[in-house]
Amino acid sequence: MTREPLPNRRQHEVIEFTHDFHIYTAGIGRYHDGRVAEVFIDSGKTGTGMQINGRDAAIAISIGLQYGAPIDDIREALTRRGDGTAEGPLGALLDILEGE
Repeated sequence: MTREPLPNRRQHEVIEFTHDFHIYTAGIGRYHDGRVAEVFIDSGKTGTGMQINGRDAAIAISIGLQYGAPIDDIREALTRRGDGTAEGPLGALLDILEGE
């Protein structure tokens, strides 16, 4: 399995979303064909465990996407509540992206 390199110039969008009463800012980078290539997430509280864990998890998801993991497979693998909603902010972000 080979990593698909990111183009030097790529579409990037920034969105804000709320999960469990916390506001997050997410960056989504895309390949030229529109597929999600990378995600970034920030909780706005620099240096906190929440910010560091979110950033590191987003990097891991981005690497998976670049190696060809389907976004829906990653989304379904993340922790879910009994009602099927995302337990964490990255699952919530991937739910938003899946709904596009």
